[in-house]
Amino acid sequence: MAKTPGDNTQHIGQAIQELLKSYHIKSKFDEANLVSSWEEMVGKPVAKRTKKVFLKNKVLFVELDSPSMKHDLNLHKIQIIELFQKKFGIEVIKEIVIM
Repeated sequence: MAKTPGDNTQHIGQAIQELLKSYHIKSKFDEANLVSSWEEMVGKPVAKRTKKVFLKNKVLFVELDSPSMKHDLNLHKIQIIELFQKKFGIEVIKEIVIM
């Protein structure tokens, strides 16, 4: 679809992103999306052992009920951060704290 001068059409995704920014709720929207994607991003075995996931100040806090899984996730924190940054953007998450 070619744009002509004076044509104000835009992709619906772009319009939604601009709306979220204008209401200053984009970060909350991104946080909710990231938290709801936890199982998809880390898989069912990890998600089943996850008691709580929340994002605060660009830090993802993850509470697990398995000491061995805590250890494994701590070893792979950088890869997990990179996965989330690839999907949601580098500005959404900077660190992970495994509890």
